[in-house]
Amino acid sequence: MPERKSIPRPAARRLSLYLRELSSRAEQGETTVSSKALGRSLGLTDAQVRKDLALFGQFGHPGRGYAIVELVASLRRIMGRDRDWRVCVMGAGNIGRALVSYDRFRREGFTIVAVFDSDRSLAGRKVGGLPIQTMDELAKVVADERINLGIIAVPRDAAQQVADALVAAGVKGILNFAPRRIEVREGIGIVSVDFTVALEQLAFQIAVGDVVNETVDSGSGDAGRLSDGEAPISA
Repeated sequence: MPERKSIPRPAARRLSLYLRELSSRAEQGETTVSSKALGRSLGLTDAQVRKDLALFGQFGHPGRGYAIVELVASLRRIMGRDRDWRVCVMGAGNIGRALVSYDRFRREGFTIVAVFDSDRSLAGRKVGGLPIQTMDELAKVVADERINLGIIAVPRDAAQQVADALVAAGVKGILNFAPRRIEVREGIGIVSVDFTVALEQLAFQIAVGDVVNETVDSGSGDAGRLSDGEAPISA
């Protein structure tokens, strides 16, 4: 597998698309798929599919294409999906409550084990079967529950402070739903999801008459096609 810094960010993001499509085909009983068929289902060329997957190893079989079950297992391992991830949600507002109650996270290997809010009057109330805990319990709960990832679902003004608290508590990755850029130290993973940007891009497509299927770069807050002209992934 190549050095992390040498992997183009669009190619890394497309792995999720490949995994989702391949998993769907496996559920339907398919055993092999060609790069052409896989690319066509995702709006990509067969050359792009082969180029992306070649970054992570040799998976295809000449004349047969890709063995779906084998490739799904390999992609899950590459993406860290072959292990369980323990998650906490920061913020018990509308978004936070919806995330805690979303059962598919657990089925996909992401188990939400704690929810926090700075409003002490909410302490002890249940959200998705979990008691809301106060911020001063964060470090202990992260350690006791072996929490790897944190989801930020707090107002914009509180987001950076919450991110700092998560990092200080030992969380290694953050999914940010707050509409602002979060700064974290090197070695901490962060992905931002901005609903407004996604809706703006959708409105723009319709307004200019350029309606296409495209994937939003929620990691940087900028939306657009996942072209290979973008910068490589950074540590």
